[in-house]
Amino acid sequence: MLRKLGKIAGFFGLILFVIVTLAFTSIKYNNATCRSIEVEYEPDELIRVDKSEIIALVKAADEKIIGKKFDQINAVKIEQAVEKHDALLKAEVYEVVTVTDSASYQGVLSVRLKHRKPVLRVMSGESNYYLDKFGGKIPVSSNYSANVLVSTGTFDEKFAREKLLPCVLFMANDEFWDAQIEQVHVEKNGEVVLTPLVGDHIIELGKLDNYEEKLRNMKAFYKQVLADNNWNKYKTVSVKYKNQVIAKRR
Repeated sequence: MLRKLGKIAGFFGLILFVIVTLAFTSIKYNNATCRSIEVEYEPDELIRVDKSEIIALVKAADEKIIGKKFDQINAVKIEQAVEKHDALLKAEVYEVVTVTDSASYQGVLSVRLKHRKPVLRVMSGESNYYLDKFGGKIPVSSNYSANVLVSTGTFDEKFAREKLLPCVLFMANDEFWDAQIEQVHVEKNGEVVLTPLVGDHIIELGKLDNYEEKLRNMKAFYKQVLADNNWNKYKTVSVKYKNQVIAKRR
């Protein structure tokens, strides 16, 4: 019986020791000061904002952040300030504390970023920007570039989001069209012309109504007519008329 009570007392004593140790360590960590700022993101992201730009945003949100104790830093405020950047989808701020000696703690404020993923580059008139799959507008910068489908011509931002983007996403989700189309051009009348990667021809898609059906018809034409190495035989292939594929020879 006494042996059992001793085990129970020892168990609760261990729990108390852990709680006290964690509490004491937590107090020390909170008293640690921010000595530097680090920026993290996945290396394979298409868009990567320059790290110095992010650090500048952090310091603008809290001018005295370097040298400030962690328990005085408002991480939520900093996250919100960083996430205002148009190229970013999400920012997460957390503290990293390292022990320099038995009584000294040094802190690093780490900012983990998630960038928006561009699917289309819009180059219309003086406009030049990226769009992600949600229609989010990403500014073009000399600090980064993304190898995505390019759209040119005469159209406004509303057309890009509401008309062009759904068609681009449809092609991006189709393995064949994702590999085949390298440029989209919009005429003044709103009709769309596609430039394929393989074949010395253009595709007249026409208005973006029923683009799914038009692209299915065009794919069928590729399989039936161009399968025998006839890729350079035609100048234009038009699918803009319902249930018709009109090919013009060179």
